[in-house]
Amino acid sequence: MERHLDLVVIGSGSGNSIVDERFADWEVAFVEKGIGPLDSYGGTCLNVGCIPTKMFVHPADIARAPEHGAPLGVDLALRGVDWPAVRDRVFGRIDSIASGGERYRETGSDNVTLYRGTARFTGERRLTVATADGLVTLTADRIVVATGSRPVVPDVPGLDEALGFHTSDTVMRLERLPRRMTVLGSGFVATELAHVFSSLGVDVTLIARGDLLLRHEDSDVARRFTELAQGRWDVRLNRKLLRAERAADGTVHLELEGPEGSESVETDELLVAVGRRPNSDLVDAGAGGLALHADGRIVVDERQATSVPGVWALGDVSSRWQLKHVANHEARTVQHNLLHPDAPRASDHRYVPHAVFSEPRIASVGLTEREAQATGRAYVTATREYGGTAYGWAMEDTTSFTKILADPATGELLGAHIIGPEAPTLIQPLVQAMSFGLDARAMATGQYWIHPAMPEVVENTLLDLPLD
Repeated sequence: MERHLDLVVIGSGSGNSIVDERFADWEVAFVEKGIGPLDSYGGTCLNVGCIPTKMFVHPADIARAPEHGAPLGVDLALRGVDWPAVRDRVFGRIDSIASGGERYRETGSDNVTLYRGTARFTGERRLTVATADGLVTLTADRIVVATGSRPVVPDVPGLDEALGFHTSDTVMRLERLPRRMTVLGSGFVATELAHVFSSLGVDVTLIARGDLLLRHEDSDVARRFTELAQGRWDVRLNRKLLRAERAADGTVHLELEGPEGSESVETDELLVAVGRRPNSDLVDAGAGGLALHADGRIVVDERQATSVPGVWALGDVSSRWQLKHVANHEARTVQHNLLHPDAPRASDHRYVPHAVFSEPRIASVGLTEREAQATGRAYVTATREYGGTAYGWAMEDTTSFTKILADPATGELLGAHIIGPEAPTLIQPLVQAMSFGLDARAMATGQYWIHPAMPEVVENTLLDLPLD
C-alpha cells in the first residue's frame, strides 16, 4: 500500500501538538512506534520522563518530612511507604491520558490517520511504516521528525537484557521496592531517581565516572550538591563499571575500577542512567537525506528546517537541549512555519532554563562561571545564602544559595544558578528579566519584593553584584 499526504508527523510527543483545526483541509498522518516496552502514546515526557518522575518526586519529598522537621522542633515519624499505591496513583493518571490522546488521534478528525508502527526513511520525504497489518509506504509534501530520544546503555560485559537492569523507561513500574538499588550515572535522571528511591526507603549507591555529580552545572552548585549527596547516598566518584553479572539468588554484582584499584558492589536492582541518545537512527534519517551531527542529532536551522526541503525536526532528535519546554517551543515554531511558509519564524534558544528535581532542587539559566571564563566574557558575580534572609531563618537552611552573573558595565544578566528549596520557581523572574532585557539594577530596585518571602534571596543577590 502506498499513500501520499500533505503532512506526516513522526512521533506523538511535542509533535502531537502541531496539528489543530487550522490543518482541517490537509491530509495528515501521525506515526507512533511507542515508548520502549510500554508502547504508550504521547512521548517521553508524558510516559517515562518529566511528568511521572515529578509525580514520584512529590511523595518522596513528603517522605523526608520527618528529617526536615527535627531541626524545627517538630517530631514526625514515617510509618511506611505503600509503593503500589504511590506507583498506581501516577500511572493511573498517566496511562489514561496516553490512551485518551491516542483515541483522539484515531477518531477525532476525518483528515488525520494514525499509524502505529516503526517509520523508516527510504528516500527524500518517503517512508515505510511497519504496522501490525503489514508494510505501508507514505510519501508527503512535508514531514516533521519528532521521534525524541532513548536511554543510552554503555557497552559493558554482562550489561544486557539477561542481567535484567532498568532504565528510566522501566524503573518507575517496579512491582516492589528493592532493599538496595545502584544507580549508574550522575546527571538529571540519575540524581532525581536516586532521590525518589532513597526517600522511599531504598539503600542507594550512585556510581559516577567524574569527580562531581551534575558536573555540567555551575561548579559551585555541582560541588555543593555532591557534598550533600555524599551525606545521603553511597556515592562512588571517579569509578568505571567494568562488568556486571546476576547471581543465582538474584543479586547483581558490579565490578568497578576506581582510584584505588578494583572494587565491587552488590545490589538488588541496577538503574542505568548515563544519558540519552537521539532516535534518528530508528527512522534511518540518513536514508532520507537528512544531515546529522556527530552525536546523531538531526541538523536543523533556526526555523527547525532540516537539510531536505519540506522536512522539519524538533525536540530531542535534533536539539542539544533534551527538555520538554524546548521541544514545545520548537513545535510551535514548526507549526507556524508549516502554516505560513512565506513568513517563517525562528526558534529562540537564547535563554533556556532547566531544573533538577532532586534534593536539593537546582535551577539554572544562561552562562555558568566556567563558561564565562572560557569565552572571555567580562562578568561579575554575587552569591547569597538562603540563610541570609528571613525565610531562610524560618527554614533553618544552611546549605542553599543563589548565584548570579552579570555584565559589570551594563548590568545585563548573563546567568543565574540556584540550589535549594523551590529553585525552579525562584529562577523564573530571572529568566523573564533576561528574556526581556531587564538589567540587574532595574530588576533589584525597580519593583517591590515581598518580605519576608523566599524571592528576597534573589533581590539580595542582585543588590550584591559589584557593578561599575
